Amino acid sequence: MSDLMTRPEIALLCELVQRRSVTPDDAGCQAILAERLQRLGFVCETLVFNDVTNLWARRGAAAPVLCFAGHTDVVPPGDESAWSTEPFNPTLRDGLLYGRGSADMKSGLAAMIVAVERFLGENPDHSGSIAFLITSDEEGRARDGTLKVIEALTARGESIDWCVLGEPSSQDRLGDIVRIGRRGSLSGILTVRGIQGHVAYPQLADNPIRRFAPVLAELHQIEWDNGNEFFPPTSFQVVDVRAGIGAPNVTPGELSARFNFRYSTEWTHESLQDKVRDVFDAHEIDYDLRWHLSGEPFLTAPGKLIDAVA
Repeated sequence: MSDLMTRPEIALLCELVQRRSVTPDDAGCQAILAERLQRLGFVCETLVFNDVTNLWARRGAAAPVLCFAGHTDVVPPGDESAWSTEPFNPTLRDGLLYGRGSADMKSGLAAMIVAVERFLGENPDHSGSIAFLITSDEEGRARDGTLKVIEALTARGESIDWCVLGEPSSQDRLGDIVRIGRRGSLSGILTVRGIQGHVAYPQLADNPIRRFAPVLAELHQIEWDNGNEFFPPTSFQVVDVRAGIGAPNVTPGELSARFNFRYSTEWTHESLQDKVRDVFDAHEIDYDLRWHLSGEPFLTAPGKLIDAVA
C-alpha cells in the first residue's frame, strides 16, 4: 500500500484531494498544477471570470495543439458524518483511494499531468503544442469556465485542434473505456402555483403538490429513447422538490422543483422542452417552467484523435 502512495500520480492526486475545492472554489489546486507545468516549460495564464478561476497552460507555439482539459471543482460532500472516511483526507483502503473528487476528476488531472511529464522526458523536442485547460466551474453553473476560456482564446486567435478530457466516464470501473462523445445536459426550474389553505378546508385551497404529482408520475413513466450505438438512453431525474411552510396543518400555495435530462443525440433540447410542455399542458396545472442548457450532446468525428486512442 505504501508503495502505491509513492507513485507520482497518486501522490499528486492526494495533494489535490486535500484541497476543499467545492464548486466554484479552486482552493489552490490550479496553483499546484501550474507550478508543475511551469517546470516543464509551459506558459501558464490564470483567467478569472466572476468567482471562477481558470488555468490555460501551453507549451509550444506551433500547430497542431493537443489540449488536456478538466476541472478542479468538486460537488459538496453533504453530511460528512455519513462518510466512512473524511472527504478531504485521502484514504487508501483495499486498493482504492477514498476522498471527494478522487474519481471526478482529480485523478484524471493527476494522470494527465504525470503522463505529460513522462512524455516530455522522452520527447522534449516534440512537434506542435501541448496545452491544458482547467476550470473550477464544471460541477456548478458551468458558465464562467471552459466556455469563457475558449471565447478568450478565440478572440486572440488561438485554437485547439484536439482535446482529451480526463472525466471518469466508465462502463464498469474507472478508466475501462474511452468515450468519443458526451450526452447533453438540460435542466428545468419549475414553479407550480396553487392556493394556500387549512388542511381542514381543502375545498378552499388548491394544493400544488396534488397538481404536480400526476405530472411527475407521467414524466417518470416515459421511455424517452433507447439510446443508440454511442449513447445510453436519455435519463430524466428530479433533483429537488420543495413546498409548504413547515406547518402540519397548512397546504402550500406554491411548489418549486428542479429536474435534469442527460440526453442522447436522439433529442435536441428544443424537442425535449416541447415534449415536457405537452405533458404539463395535458393536466390542469398552473405552472412556470424555465430552462438551463449546460451543453448539447456531441460526437467526435472519425480521425486522428480516435485512431490514436483506439
